[in-house]
Amino acid sequence: MKKTLLLALSLTAAAYTAQAQAMKSAAAGPVAGPAITFEEVKYDFGSVAQGGIVDHTFKFKNTGNAPLVISNIGVSCGCTTPEWTKAPVMPGKTGSITAHFNSTGKIGMQNKVLTIESNAAAGSTTVALVGEVKEAGATANAAPAMKMETSGDGKKVKEKSGDTKVKAKIK
Repeated sequence: MKKTLLLALSLTAAAYTAQAQAMKSAAAGPVAGPAITFEEVKYDFGSVAQGGIVDHTFKFKNTGNAPLVISNIGVSCGCTTPEWTKAPVMPGKTGSITAHFNSTGKIGMQNKVLTIESNAAAGSTTVALVGEVKEAGATANAAPAMKMETSGDGKKVKEKSGDTKVKAKIK
């Protein structure tokens, strides 16, 4: 529980810092050289069953005054693979980074960070996929609803669990 809370607090702090930096660079107008500004720096995919695939596209804009080139994207885990705009992104134009997260072998809260290496004046930047991987079939293993009925005299009991009916007499 402490680890989950610490992870959530860390993610929140990182997201606010990244958003503040993005807003600061966008408010300042074009910078000398290329600059990368994302529409969002964190995507919360909610929850997915173990083995599920999450795909998300992060869109960005070159807010600088020179062509932006992404040279590499590092990932925090081999379960995440990126695809990105390979051609130079001219000033004022947009590009994208698509992250593919394979949840096979994962369970619990996830924070998959992609580190974007580019020629941007500010250096490298990060985006993240966050969410929870639940055990496959967890909902299928849940106990079916139980329904109990008693007769007016309180001595006969009918119980239903799924498609199974049980009758009993109380003496």
